[in-house]
Amino acid sequence: MPDPLLKRVPSQALPAGLAESWQRSMALRDDATLFEVFGNRPDLFSWYIERFYGELFYGGTVPRRIKELVRLRLSTLHGCRFCNQGNRADALAAGVPAPQVEAIGDYPSGPFSDAEVAALRLADRLALTDPNGALDTALHAQLSQHFDDGDILELGMLAGLLAGMAKFMFAFDLVEKEPCCPFHPQET
Repeated sequence: MPDPLLKRVPSQALPAGLAESWQRSMALRDDATLFEVFGNRPDLFSWYIERFYGELFYGGTVPRRIKELVRLRLSTLHGCRFCNQGNRADALAAGVPAPQVEAIGDYPSGPFSDAEVAALRLADRLALTDPNGALDTALHAQLSQHFDDGDILELGMLAGLLAGMAKFMFAFDLVEKEPCCPFHPQET
């Protein structure tokens, strides 16, 4: 279980939006540490939900199914148990077929379209597990067969922000990790 240094605000003291997220998280994961800590700054939680998710993740021009696959790929690579529990359910609810959800760990040989494979390759490059990852000429050419440069920028920004959020949640010990998680913050 997460053990953050930051104060955890009791669920009964959380404002409405955070309290609802807390309840959903407890029902799905039996843990809501992230939302309790966001109780220290509900405005930051609101920004994350309304601006990042509301405008970029659920908005934008890239189809949501592609974004769900990218998010699930990143959380799988990062070993975020908290994220994976929610991301799997969200991907299925968004219409991602169960065989794709199950094959996300080996997408090159899985039931994915060429556009989905290109987006997942970009996710791999932006994952925290690839510190040298970059959008090179070959990947740009592969992506350009399915997306315009605006879409590629949207996918890159989405993946970069999700990876950064994962790093933040791991560094602040706000979420439960999978046994395979490669990130283990050390006391200095």
